Amino acid sequence: MEQAADSGYGLRHFLRVLHRASPVLSWAGWLNVPLIALALLLLPFDDRVVTGLNVWFKPLKFALSTLLYVWTLGWLLADLPAAAQRATRIISWGVAVSMTVEVLLIFLQAARGTTSHFNVTSALDGALFGVMGLFISLNTVLLVWVLYLSLRHRPFGPAAYVWGMRLGLLLFLVGSAVGGTMIRQMGHTVGAADGGPGLPGLGWSTRTGDLRAAHFLGLHALQLLPLAGWLLGRYFPQVKVRRQLLGLLAFTLLYVGAVAWLYWHALQGLPLWPAS
Repeated sequence: MEQAADSGYGLRHFLRVLHRASPVLSWAGWLNVPLIALALLLLPFDDRVVTGLNVWFKPLKFALSTLLYVWTLGWLLADLPAAAQRATRIISWGVAVSMTVEVLLIFLQAARGTTSHFNVTSALDGALFGVMGLFISLNTVLLVWVLYLSLRHRPFGPAAYVWGMRLGLLLFLVGSAVGGTMIRQMGHTVGAADGGPGLPGLGWSTRTGDLRAAHFLGLHALQLLPLAGWLLGRYFPQVKVRRQLLGLLAFTLLYVGAVAWLYWHALQGLPLWPAS
């Protein structure tokens, strides 16, 4: 798969190769395309507001994020050697089911005009939130399994890409742990109730601390660190492998520092971008 990315045939080639290598996660990603279209279609015609944003903003963001996540994971799993492929098929099905349940329940709650996360205002809302928590926990356990497989069985590709994949998985789990903090406090803001003024489109609070910034950056290490490793191997082939790995390590440390700072900053009750 990493070699396919190097061939540069574009998005169409990427999607064809992804579908051959990981059909389950490929279809799980495609399921989000009509959901994204539905959310975009409803946005201008539905003036309901949930936690400070149009009711369809959150489903739109989660569908986009799920699409990116499952396609990235499908690509990374395909780079594991044959000895790990039986396990990757189990993981693919587990992740596909988990993320599909998650995003469909978010759309269901949006259609009902209420929030999906941290919502226990009724027996139904509490049950739906519990189901979401169960499947996200399953997804996290499966990603721990992927990290183990990537350490036990060397993925295909240059060393910087391989370590970018491993470190990206590790930081993804760190980002998931930030999500655990939100569950423990039953909200993503610190020092105020969820909702109120926020950054356009994102909704991150401009009045108080918001853990979603650290959560977001941690989760997207799954894309950015393997990409950084691949770029080092692709555009600096003349550089010794050791120096490529040092470059990746420096980028990773900066990335970890950014996630840690965002987390600490939010816990102090300080907004990422204060309202003027």
